[in-house]
Amino acid sequence: MDRGGHYGAGSGGVPRWDDASRQQPQEQDASSLVRPYAVTGGRVKPRYDLAIEALVTAAPYPPRDVSMLTPEYRAIMDLCRSARSVAEVSALLRLPLGVARVLVADMALEGLLRLHQSRPAGTQPDLRLLERVLSGLRKL
Repeated sequence: MDRGGHYGAGSGGVPRWDDASRQQPQEQDASSLVRPYAVTGGRVKPRYDLAIEALVTAAPYPPRDVSMLTPEYRAIMDLCRSARSVAEVSALLRLPLGVARVLVADMALEGLLRLHQSRPAGTQPDLRLLERVLSGLRKL
């Protein structure tokens, strides 16, 4: 039973909770901890390494009818009409970061989302860049 929880918030809107969920906060908390991982089929790692700062946009011409997608996929598609990072998707939809990474990676593999990663996942950042950032922060 879905009570309009975390997934329908859209682009930063406040989720709507009905009166029954306000009266039973323990049940609400328990379902919010279980359901996201049920959506991923229990998987906690994406199918490939996906950086949390990777930008995500909705595919301009999705390979299938968007109205037939799950509510979670539709919420992510709506949110990613403009570029968002994986971390933003997680925060705005109030999903655990691991769940958001799994869903975004799955959607990218299905051609529903486009990923824009600044560097190949798993590689080390440029040491000179990190030193310049650290130097700049020290000057603040």
